[in-house]
Amino acid sequence: MTADFNRRKFLFGAAGALAVVTASKQGVAIAESSPKITRLKPAYGPAAGIAKLNANENPYGPSEAALAAIQEASASGAYYVNESARALQAMIAERHGVDPEYVALSSGSSGALVACAVSAGQSGNILGPDLFWDTTSKSVEKQGIAEITRLPKTPGLEIDLQTMYESIDDSIAMVQVVNPNNPTGLLMDPVALRAFCKKASAKATVLVDEAYNELTDMPQENTMVPLVKEGYDVIVARTFSKIYGLAGMRVGYIIAAPEKIEAMSRYGIGWYGLNQAGLAAAVASYEDQVFMDASRAKIREGREMVYAALKENGLSGLPSQTNFIFVDLGSINAQTFREEMAKENVLIRGIYRDYTNWSRVSMGRLEHVQMYVDALPKVLSRLS
Repeated sequence: MTADFNRRKFLFGAAGALAVVTASKQGVAIAESSPKITRLKPAYGPAAGIAKLNANENPYGPSEAALAAIQEASASGAYYVNESARALQAMIAERHGVDPEYVALSSGSSGALVACAVSAGQSGNILGPDLFWDTTSKSVEKQGIAEITRLPKTPGLEIDLQTMYESIDDSIAMVQVVNPNNPTGLLMDPVALRAFCKKASAKATVLVDEAYNELTDMPQENTMVPLVKEGYDVIVARTFSKIYGLAGMRVGYIIAAPEKIEAMSRYGIGWYGLNQAGLAAAVASYEDQVFMDASRAKIREGREMVYAALKENGLSGLPSQTNFIFVDLGSINAQTFREEMAKENVLIRGIYRDYTNWSRVSMGRLEHVQMYVDALPKVLSRLS
């Protein structure tokens, strides 16, 4: 240790207690002040009594099989994930009838989606609906390499595929759709979407984010994976964060032509963000139909509860095949509504872009959905 340390500052704990350390002539660090360090217990989920309905998580997960696999895999946390990653990659490839080279794993689907956006951004802009889950695509704007071109609003908040196709010009490198869409929850007709992808992919890469596919009534009919197998310039993204209840374990993947995956590998996609516990949970969950069916049933029950409460209170929500509902608050500001619901210990989302009267609520545990239902008339009364 040398005197090069000079004066340094360290922040400890959530309260931000400050300790200033100097180096003595002998090179020994001496604390000028030594406030008590607050060591907070990690919070792995919402506190008791809080209805966390703001992130589209499945709180019924991980499944029992996944929990057992996590415990077993954690004992081998000292080792890198090469073999376990290959095992999951092979399972996904077999399920979809493609070679493993068509599958790339990532930290959630977010890592893959960022790589898709940045790779496409090298040659043009990204075209998307006015409202979609654009967090990963915004990376091209943050890095100053490309822009997101958005479609005009539609009265029903649906995606106008014909307008989208007509908007693909030489400036567009990739078209992005989320199906079902987030935050609207709307599911596109699979026949119409398939026809769009076929003709649009002749002009630009089409990225279909299917994060909520397994939550729909007909997952196999709604997926665009077959188009990848048929050779169209289509990329499909999936995640274990939703139906599988593994949002905190960070496992996702894309299915695309090997040359597309190779191009995206230059921008961070790969196994770097994966961990043994997450991979083990994903492998154990992937074909756990009993768990997925039970989760869907609870989510549907939660949606019915919310729709009934909205109707009873003079509100409405868009039809959803996801684990969330986009609620039309009428003249009420969504951010104000969010703040008032928080006072009732119910956490929901606020304003998206300039949709100031639309509010998204996730389907958590039924007791937490009931808290939303019970709080709704109280909050509306205060805001009326």
